[in-house]
Amino acid sequence: MIGVFDSGFGGLTILKKFLEKMPEYDYVFLADNARAPYGSRSFATVYQYTLQAVKKLFSFGCPLVILACNTASAKALRTIQQQDLPKLNPQNRVLGIIRPTSEEISKYTKTKKVGVLGTLGTVASKSYILEIKKLYPEIEVFQQSCPMLVPLVENAEIDNIAADYFVKKYTSQLFEQSSDIDTVILGCTHYPLLMKTFRKYIDEKITLIPQNEIVAESLKNYLSRHKDMDSRLEKNSSVKFFTTDDNNIFDQRAEFFLGKKIKSETLEIF
Repeated sequence: MIGVFDSGFGGLTILKKFLEKMPEYDYVFLADNARAPYGSRSFATVYQYTLQAVKKLFSFGCPLVILACNTASAKALRTIQQQDLPKLNPQNRVLGIIRPTSEEISKYTKTKKVGVLGTLGTVASKSYILEIKKLYPEIEVFQQSCPMLVPLVENAEIDNIAADYFVKKYTSQLFEQSSDIDTVILGCTHYPLLMKTFRKYIDEKITLIPQNEIVAESLKNYLSRHKDMDSRLEKNSSVKFFTTDDNNIFDQRAEFFLGKKIKSETLEIF
């Protein structure tokens, strides 16, 4: 199975694209709702929580785990890949979602000025700045944290005055940093559900990049290039859902993200 991990619900937007583009594979989605959100937590805490989730998914028989969470990708991925994976299972792989998004950015920007909207944790990590700078030194990256957007999305409050207020506030703060930004990365997996609202306050000439499409294409390409990993993955079109919190609440909210009813199980990873 392919393991997909998120601290909350946003990773379901990534899973949804996986299911659209690669429906033949088996997936396990694990959400650490009991300890979400991760955005404002320290590097050490996010690393500890993420490593626990990765170990749990490995124990389920997942040779490949996708961290479908920008904060976990920013604060935990590198350490897990370099320090923990060789000891846990050198043949397994843990991949994030910041690198695939960064790799694609040069296709969109003409001004070489790129904006990133994300959680406090993702912005504080400067991961997008570092990744994009490594790949494209000529591109300048501007960031804006959006701490109120995840709670609004997770409570399905995306069409009310509060969502408009905060999207307008955060996008204005981003463009105050540079009026030449022509491409904006939605650096949180919750944000695709706010696309209509973002479009109200971001000019149509500016490219908005949600991650789910890019990450799904990246995984598809990865598996086509790594036949050894692909051969280890079951292809029965099955999906299992687990949460560290109340599974009934998870099921209700997950339906909002996936557009269909699901049935999850509660488990402990700590």
